[in-house]
Amino acid sequence: MTTGVVVMTYGTPSGPDDVERFYLDVRRGRPPTPEQLGDLKRRYDAIGGISPLNARTAAQLAALQEELEVLEPGAYVVAYGAKHSAPTIEAAVAELAGRGVTDVVGIVLAPHYSRLSVGEYLERAAERCAELGLACGFVRHWHDEEALIAALAARVRSATASLPPTRGEIEYCFTAHSLPERILADGDPYPDELAETARLVAGRLELAHYRVGWQSAGRTPEPWIGPDILVMLRELAAQGFGGVVVCPAGFTADHLEVLYDLDIEAAQLAGELGLAFTRTASLNDDRAVFAALAQRVVAARPPSER
Repeated sequence: MTTGVVVMTYGTPSGPDDVERFYLDVRRGRPPTPEQLGDLKRRYDAIGGISPLNARTAAQLAALQEELEVLEPGAYVVAYGAKHSAPTIEAAVAELAGRGVTDVVGIVLAPHYSRLSVGEYLERAAERCAELGLACGFVRHWHDEEALIAALAARVRSATASLPPTRGEIEYCFTAHSLPERILADGDPYPDELAETARLVAGRLELAHYRVGWQSAGRTPEPWIGPDILVMLRELAAQGFGGVVVCPAGFTADHLEVLYDLDIEAAQLAGELGLAFTRTASLNDDRAVFAALAQRVVAARPPSER
């Protein structure tokens, strides 16, 4: 029997004409102000008018399908579902059902679990599976995956080597997408999982010091988890550091929050502050990482169908 694998991400606009629809979906139907929409369009324009995320995600799905084929030939079929763009998570599950699968494994291409992010993806997939009578299992956490830690460590090492000589020490900052502070009161594991990823990478590299922070907070009235990477850069400059290596450990592919928020906005601020700045290369379709994720997908297959 063939098992369906629904691979989930946040999604991205398909092009400049899709930015407003995408933003409206992200805001759960609340129309953005003209200023908010204009700012988002400006940020996409700054990275070429469209995010490369769709192409990067397609390569990631192909890598996962190929690695599953290595493990169990013909046993798995992969489909893509996004939270805020087409095809949706529900459409991906329905596609798999239409291809005759009887069980589904869901995985989100984000290593750190929060009930407010990854948890919502998995809930949507589970609900659609239940409606279609499909057994389901999920890969919920992979923040401590050995292949992930090795890949991030290699990228931190390479990024460090690319920094020009600095007068002060280099600091290492590990970041993920910020979430509303209200998750902290519920004991959400998200901050702890990012901290654990950072600790494991820093330990692998024997870093004398590093720090954990956040980026890309939503533009809403409620407070979001900090410190923000821009605040951290100002702190580093005030503390006499000469350079910074940012590892966006919470992101797996090139997209707006990396290409604009770090490569343009953070890099510009760092330059103004006199800090040498670089960030680690994205994982994208790193084969070692996707080989490990394929193993996790196999392990998450519903027991009755193994």
